[in-house]
Amino acid sequence: MIISNIRWILGIHRWENVVLGGLTAVITEIIGLLGGWDLWLKALILFIVCDYVSGLLAAGVEKRLNSQVGFRGIVKKIFILILVVVAYQIDLVLGLTVIRLMVIGFYLGIEGLSILENAVRCGLEVPDSLKNTLETIKTGEDRNYKK
Repeated sequence: MIISNIRWILGIHRWENVVLGGLTAVITEIIGLLGGWDLWLKALILFIVCDYVSGLLAAGVEKRLNSQVGFRGIVKKIFILILVVVAYQIDLVLGLTVIRLMVIGFYLGIEGLSILENAVRCGLEVPDSLKNTLETIKTGEDRNYKK
């Protein structure tokens, strides 16, 4: 109680609000640049996080944790998001909605396959149907489809 009164007197609570408000504004702007918080972007963010975490876990299991490799992984994830921004801007200029979705779909496939590879590195078996589905998302071609 005393600490909260001191914080109130010093105005610290106001700084917290300013920081949180600023952070909210920055995140909102980034989401806007990425084309909005839709199901596609949610899935991509989830896959990016899961891939990074599963990569750390696999490296830990293999006793090959390396900060340089981890940093490169973060840089790659940031570039994926930059490419989504670029694709969305192209969509806006051309009056389309497909370029962003194609880029996100491609990286959903890449990230999903990487998660499966990390699972295998940890000693898990992965279902072929899941692997084939992710390959289809990545390439846009269904290998099981007969023409």
